[in-house]
Amino acid sequence: KQWYQRRVAITAGNMMLEKIINIQPKDSGGGGGETREEVVYRLSGEMLEKVPENFIPHEVKARLTKYGTFQPMNIFLRQEIDRIQRVLTAVKQTLKDLKLAIDGTIIMSDALKDALDNIFDARVPKNWAKISWDSSTLGFWFTELLERDTQFRPWIFEAKPHCYWLTGFFNPQGFLTAMRQEITRAHKGWALDTVQLFNELTKMNKEDVSSSPQDGVYVHGLSLDGAGWDKRGMRLVEPSAKVLFAALPVVHMFAVNELSKEQKAQRVYECPVYKKPQRTDLTYITTIRLKTNQSPDYWTLRGAALLCDIK
Repeated sequence: KQWYQRRVAITAGNMMLEKIINIQPKDSGGGGGETREEVVYRLSGEMLEKVPENFIPHEVKARLTKYGTFQPMNIFLRQEIDRIQRVLTAVKQTLKDLKLAIDGTIIMSDALKDALDNIFDARVPKNWAKISWDSSTLGFWFTELLERDTQFRPWIFEAKPHCYWLTGFFNPQGFLTAMRQEITRAHKGWALDTVQLFNELTKMNKEDVSSSPQDGVYVHGLSLDGAGWDKRGMRLVEPSAKVLFAALPVVHMFAVNELSKEQKAQRVYECPVYKKPQRTDLTYITTIRLKTNQSPDYWTLRGAALLCDIK
């Protein structure tokens, strides 16, 4: 009930803010300050300076060939790079065209007008949002673009990360499936249909990870909503007062062919993982097993869940 009431309040607040922004006058600013066009022109220039360079296809192909083009994780990486390449290209093109349109060199199209309005209001232009991810503000969205690039670029040109940022994937389910496939191939007699995801919580933060696990992957960046986390006892607890989200330590995710008696005997809450605070079938990723002293039903009724992104 508390979770539902909080969500209703946040949704209502966001809708009200959206309406206020939409009824703001679109005329140029006055009073000696910068006009709308001047503000957007300046912001476009600043973003263009920070946008990473596009990936060079033949370089990416060469690195994937070296790693093993048909390895499940490399196939996943190629698909992710293809998608972020589209975003990088669209962002650069829009910002360059916007500056030219503001200068009067080219016509201000409907798409550029939408970009101008949204950038001025610190929102994500529609043609960017369509090919990327949801975000509450342009600042958060642009920061995530840089962070996603920071994860992919060293991965393709240097080595696999020791710890993966699950939030930074277009298709996190595909990442976990690729991991399952690689583990299945590494164990003779295992079949993908019977292999299931499993996890163990560590006491490490991202900065503490210095090597990859023998099997599976380390992931970071998950936050608990509707519950707290006992770092010493490694289990769910009541959330702290006035703390909406509790950061979870690094999770070791791997696959097993069959659960052991000890694993079956554990009292755990199968905690759903969502990409965003909006919990829908479209944002659902998987479940993660979290130890609990209470009955799992207790946390189900509390609406406890893990979020990749809390913004």
